[in-house]
Amino acid sequence: MSKQRILTGITTSGTPHLGNYVGAIRPAVEASKKTDVESFYFLADYHALIKCKNPDDVHRSTLEIAASWIALGLDTDNAVFYRQSDIPQIPELMWFLNCMAAKGLMNRAHAYKASVQENEAAGEDADFGITMGLFSYPVLMAADILMFNAHQIPVGRDQIQHVEMARDIAQRFNHHYGEHFALPQALVDDDVPLLQGLDGRKMSKSYGNTIPLFLTEKQLKKHINKIKTNLLEPGEPKDPDSSSVFQIWQAFATPQQTEAMRAEFANGIAWGEAKKQLFELVNAELAPARERYQALLNAPAEIEAILQAGGEKARAQSQPLMDDVRRAVGIRPLA
Repeated sequence: MSKQRILTGITTSGTPHLGNYVGAIRPAVEASKKTDVESFYFLADYHALIKCKNPDDVHRSTLEIAASWIALGLDTDNAVFYRQSDIPQIPELMWFLNCMAAKGLMNRAHAYKASVQENEAAGEDADFGITMGLFSYPVLMAADILMFNAHQIPVGRDQIQHVEMARDIAQRFNHHYGEHFALPQALVDDDVPLLQGLDGRKMSKSYGNTIPLFLTEKQLKKHINKIKTNLLEPGEPKDPDSSSVFQIWQAFATPQQTEAMRAEFANGIAWGEAKKQLFELVNAELAPARERYQALLNAPAEIEAILQAGGEKARAQSQPLMDDVRRAVGIRPLA
């Protein structure tokens, strides 16, 4: 029996932050070391073009995100780590899937609907400023997933719809042309923490409330000190469950450390002291990777070599599948 395949995409827009680390990178790095599954991790640089129109930003983000994953210990020998744009079969497959994907299904995509609602609220035409890239984004995602016949796709709750759409498109294709694609399942881990940002809302680049992953020690301390807290004085008991400081602590601490800090909150620990301890905890986990990250940023050729090797492994899988799909739809030699 063939191994289960797990696939994760990382959009190359922006700099990774602590929320990305605890929510996606750390669990994926652990999973990359497992030998009982096949893991695929890719830099979704085609997806980045939907939102980001600055070429230098896309390029820089690709470098930073690849360096982050490698520095944090992604096992690139065991897992397949590649850049989406190095696999020409993906956009080719996207076209075949586009020819099977129902427009009505795409009309229901969350990102498209949100853009339409914003336009209508602003009194604009419903499709004002909406590109085909945004509209057909779920089909590109389906191509990413189906290209490698991935079984499980680790996603946040907001991404479940995309996996369901990929499944729907795969079923249509299989029904019409025969069994070519495994039907993917969304894998949602409710134990993975969703971090709050500096202002208490979800940590997100769009809110500008993030703590970037590889700040210097000095900058990390400064950012942690900026976390919003209430006005309770030292000695006054504090509620850990409504505190961003405690929530980030919990994401980095052992169960014993978490219980110890819960007791400190009940005893009225000063916010300054809680933040000082939080900085020490987070810094201890990230310091070794930070050094490796900086070295990698200064050696882009090393990252490029890893991505080229990953691309080769990925194409060894994607080309045979694409040959089968082309034959299935009738695109094959005449003689």
